[in-house]
Amino acid sequence: MQITRQADYALRAMLYLGRYETRYKNGLEENPKASTSKIAEDQEIPPSFLAKIISQLSIAGLIHTSRGARGGVSLARAPKDISLLDVVEAIDRPITLNECVSDPDACAFGDNCPIHQVWCEAQAELVRKLSESTFDKLLEKEKDQN
Repeated sequence: MQITRQADYALRAMLYLGRYETRYKNGLEENPKASTSKIAEDQEIPPSFLAKIISQLSIAGLIHTSRGARGGVSLARAPKDISLLDVVEAIDRPITLNECVSDPDACAFGDNCPIHQVWCEAQAELVRKLSESTFDKLLEKEKDQN
């Protein structure tokens, strides 16, 4: 399984919005909304691709969007309340390492397959790690590295 480029871009855009929100709260930015053109430029995301990502993140309730001179994009929740799993699943749908994990009947060997349990445990561990990884933690780690 590989995270799609679209999910990777979405994660970078969300991290950017978390940074932007922090700068706004610290009085370094005037508008709490970031422009999609600035996100695309700073994160090296093709603008047309970003538009699709922004739409999906908005539908998932992770960001707010508004048009106009004071428009832009902002987080819909605090960074501590948004996980990497939220973003990945908003873009790539639920994580499934193997189809037998979500549909045991998909495997001809069913419950007798010794690999099935390994897939289930690996997926559960990945989902746990991504759900524990929230954007506030990433921003704090980034701050500590600088």
